[in-house]
Amino acid sequence: MSALMLSAGVLFAPALLGAAPAAVAAPAAVAGLPDFADIVDRVGPAVVNIRTTELRKMREQPDEDEMQEFFRRFFGGQMPRGQAPRSQRRQAPQQQEREVNRGVGSGFIISADGYVLTNAHVVAGADEVYVTLTDKREFKAKVLGSDVSTDVAVLKIDGAKLPYLTVGDSNKIRPGEWVLAIGSPFNLENTVTAGIISAKSRDTGEYLPLIQSDVAVNPGNSGGPLLNMRGEVIGINSQIATLSGGYNGISFAVPIDEAMRVADQLKKSGKVSRGRIGISLNEVSREVAETLGLKGSRGAEVAMVEDDGPAAKAGLKPGDIIVKFGGADIVKSNDLPRIVGNTTPGTKTTVTVYRSGAMVDLPITVVERESDQPARGGKPTPKKPKPEATANALGFKVSDLTAAQKKDLGISGGVMVDATEGGAASAGLREGDIVLAVNNTAVQSAAQFNALVGKLDRSKPAVVLVRRDDVTTHILIRPAPAKEKDAK
Repeated sequence: MSALMLSAGVLFAPALLGAAPAAVAAPAAVAGLPDFADIVDRVGPAVVNIRTTELRKMREQPDEDEMQEFFRRFFGGQMPRGQAPRSQRRQAPQQQEREVNRGVGSGFIISADGYVLTNAHVVAGADEVYVTLTDKREFKAKVLGSDVSTDVAVLKIDGAKLPYLTVGDSNKIRPGEWVLAIGSPFNLENTVTAGIISAKSRDTGEYLPLIQSDVAVNPGNSGGPLLNMRGEVIGINSQIATLSGGYNGISFAVPIDEAMRVADQLKKSGKVSRGRIGISLNEVSREVAETLGLKGSRGAEVAMVEDDGPAAKAGLKPGDIIVKFGGADIVKSNDLPRIVGNTTPGTKTTVTVYRSGAMVDLPITVVERESDQPARGGKPTPKKPKPEATANALGFKVSDLTAAQKKDLGISGGVMVDATEGGAASAGLREGDIVLAVNNTAVQSAAQFNALVGKLDRSKPAVVLVRRDDVTTHILIRPAPAKEKDAK
């Protein structure tokens, strides 16, 4: 029986030739696949292992009551003769501080004089932090500062002429680009893994559009670098998507541009200063935008305005859709906190909102964010009023608010939702909600509201501006088809 073998473009027929084939050498490298070895040799020494410890107060020896309990449980009686307590010489148990290993992570050196970047969660709660290089030198590190919002921390070790990484440009990365990670997964120092960038701007946090990759990242990799094919660091490995706690094919890294911006502030002052304007936001869907006459699915809807905050002083109102801030376009709601957060406190700028079918420019002054607490709004929605409800064509009933209720809510108009069904219920409208507007028209009374709804084109969705407790949002409702008697 003959056999044909195809290798390196040469056809052999060993059975026909009557001789055993010679071994064919494999090509030195397969075209198109990267070789990471040179990169690892060059950048590996700048990647460090980070070990954290904490000091715990521990008893030097168990007290007499504990010894009695031990012998009672395991030996069925009192302590052996000669071990009985000295009745008149009982003393409080002595305690001493002992260093306990707390965790292991990764990091990398960014300057020859010993500045190190890692994740904030790697060093959180640690009393001591130790940095170990690949040549086994170990340094006790000082935590200069950490920022929980971006998960970035800066350490300093006493060294000179240390190996360090070159910072790349995370804005220039592209999905599909080869990347590699170096770190200490499961305390296995300087482990190299590789993959590609899956996406460059994943919204997983208020301030961070993270880099997603399929590089294997496991516990202990946190704080290590994500590197491009030039050996430049483009991110700090920070999170994984997993159900088991291990690698699941999805990992996230803090973009190095954002990390360096944070690191510069941490090095100077030990904290990060961010701007705020005192609002909370909702996303604007394409259907809501189109129904309101706003071109494109863009902007951030103002859900709540903090009492006496910068936004309130500037005249922003719940239901406004912010489309620009300081001249920068707001495409989605997560864009605004990042732009405002990166604005220097005290800056005076302009915010452009879409309100009642028109663009409005409002001057605003950014203040410093003092904490991660959400903005505090007005008083919650009052209890359901007693007046008789009137039906409307969108599938829910409303009633007028009293003057006292409007004053308590800080509004001049609006009606109370008393019951929902059909499209209104499916859209999420609830009993007790306050309806402030239909499409771009403000609502002043139940009679006016029902008149507005009665004129709606039932073939098109309608948008109602709804306040629930201290949050305001636009809700899209699809009217039920007109009945035959309604069409006459």
